[in-house]
Amino acid sequence: MMKFSPIFFFISLSLIACKEKETPKPPVVPSQTTFFRGADISWLAQMEATGYVFYDENGNPADCIDLLMARGINAVRLRVFVHPSNHKTSGHCSPQETTQMAARAKEKGLEVMIDFHYSDTWADPAHQAKPATWANVDFSSLKDSLYAHTQYTINLLKNAGVTPKWVQIGNEIPSGMLWPEGHVDNPQQLADLINVGNQAVKDIDTSIKTIVHIDQGNDNGRFRWFYDLMLQHGATFDIIGASYYPFWLGSDYTITIDDLATNLKDMTLRYNKPTMIVEVGGDYWQVENTKELLIATIGAALDVPDKNCQGVFYWEPQGAKPWSGYQLNCWQDNGRPSPALDAFLY
Repeated sequence: MMKFSPIFFFISLSLIACKEKETPKPPVVPSQTTFFRGADISWLAQMEATGYVFYDENGNPADCIDLLMARGINAVRLRVFVHPSNHKTSGHCSPQETTQMAARAKEKGLEVMIDFHYSDTWADPAHQAKPATWANVDFSSLKDSLYAHTQYTINLLKNAGVTPKWVQIGNEIPSGMLWPEGHVDNPQQLADLINVGNQAVKDIDTSIKTIVHIDQGNDNGRFRWFYDLMLQHGATFDIIGASYYPFWLGSDYTITIDDLATNLKDMTLRYNKPTMIVEVGGDYWQVENTKELLIATIGAALDVPDKNCQGVFYWEPQGAKPWSGYQLNCWQDNGRPSPALDAFLY
């Protein structure tokens, strides 16, 4: 997820105007680590490299990962671009850089999710550009490139002592990936690409769980359409991943949270697969509203029977707006964590 829009200020004002409501009751988290409270921290290395300093609640410089762990985070998500630029916010995240951050997180006892964008920069429903070096190859060679890049990255991680618990095959792919060959209008080819990524992971370690991820986790019709289509064409993967951003839907979370809960349950019943909310976020200016959003989202995830929703990940909570320009971070402008992150402690 990486979106910037002039509607930030208008939506923020509209959220302020929402009627007062009771804070949702904190969900009960299982005593064993079967539910993961995560954060995508892919910007962190570059934030530190450019001199950004993180502070604890007393104003003392602190390790960002320690600050997140103190707020209940027990897993991280890290993206991988193929041949990224050096752009501060839209580049970096090469396999080598991601491996370094993954090793740092693993040393602190965190589980690791790897998110393959299969692009040189952001991949999302509106952008799925092939890496420049893959741009002119035929479909067979495109599959070979995807397999080799996936295996290269996983082997780097393994050699650094990191076995990812999860690997995403593409990022937010309701419209497909590696356009035009892997566009959703070519469903068999898209399913083939998913299978190549899945096989590349499983050929290294069958214990790693693969995720296929789309956006708008509250939209059950969208999810049924996409996963029906992929499974009808033989796509193989382990977990259904969802993004959930009420901000981008232009409404308060209270309007769609029940739909999210219904969709998560339906996905498990319909496809016999576990789910995860791999991206969520709220307006960092609206601290209490974002905290309520997170409590409600975690509650919806935990309400899926038999622990079949396995976690909730905040997208770039540490990506403070003065550094990133990103409105849906969860950090204060003074370099300290937002109180909204306390939702992960419940």
